[in-house]
Parts: sequence; C-alpha cells; structure tokens
Amino acid sequence: MAKYVGKVWIVGDDVDTDLIIAARYLNDSSEDFLKEHCLEDVIPDFHNKIAKGDILVAGKNFGCGSSREHAPVAIKATGISCVVAESFARIFYRNAINIGLPIFTAPEAVKAISQGEEIVVDSEEGYVEQVKTGQKYEAEKFPSFIQEIIEAGNLLNYVQRRVQKND
Repeated sequence: MAKYVGKVWIVGDDVDTDLIIAARYLNDSSEDFLKEHCLEDVIPDFHNKIAKGDILVAGKNFGCGSSREHAPVAIKATGISCVVAESFARIFYRNAINIGLPIFTAPEAVKAISQGEEIVVDSEEGYVEQVKTGQKYEAEKFPSFIQEIIEAGNLLNYVQRRVQKND
C-alpha cells in the first residue's frame, strides 16, 4: 500500500459536509471548481495554502451531515493525500473510499498532532508517526478489498480491473 507524508492541517469536531463544500457550490461538480471552495468557511483560501500531499487531521464525526459525494471529491481535488480523524460519519467514510480518498481513524494520533507539523501515515502497517518526535500511534487498517479500491483510485476503477481480470 502506501505511506503518506505531509504537513498537517487541523479541523475540529463535527465538521459536516456543508463545511467541507457548501451547498451553494453544488451546481458544479467539476474537481477544479470544488477544490476552490473546499473548507473555505473553516480555513479561508484553503486550496491555495496547502501543498500537494498535505494531510487533513480532524476530530470526531468528520463528514457528518448530508450524504453528498462532493465532500470527499473536493478534499481529494485539493491535493490532500489522506485524512486522519478521531472518527468519521459512516456515509462520508464510504463515499471517501468509493472515490479513492484514503481515510484513517486514529484517535490517539489526533489528540497528539499539532497544526503544521509533518506526519507519516503508513496504511500497510497501520500507524501515524510524528516525524519530529518519532512517536507512533495506531491507525485503523483497511481490509484488503478497501486497500485495493484505494490503490485503484476509486471504486469504478476497482470494478473495471476485477471484470478485466475475470475475462
């Protein structure tokens, strides 16, 4: 699988899908448009502040609210490599996996991580590591089929690969 290394951007508890991408922007589903408005009411001008590969760290219940798939699409479009949270809303969790956005539940890591620090998320070994201190925290590991969806880039690519494999 993969290791994700990046600078941390922290958001708090109960960041709902309307804060991730406000309903007023759902008239255009293109990734370029969505990324410009991702988390803008939480971190103004977010898409211009982050670097490709940065990591979003959130508190409890990240992605609660509506079931809009636009929310994980907007995050992925910004260049965020993965999301680490204390917990995820169930529908957001599945939508993120379906579009190939790696997400990791790691409550102890979230409590220890600071804004702007560099971390490593190892999806194969199941840990989050603070680069500066070397401290590691357990992260929930994906079952193999979810790892395959992430590696394929999204659920559609995963299904297409499986169909081609069986032909």
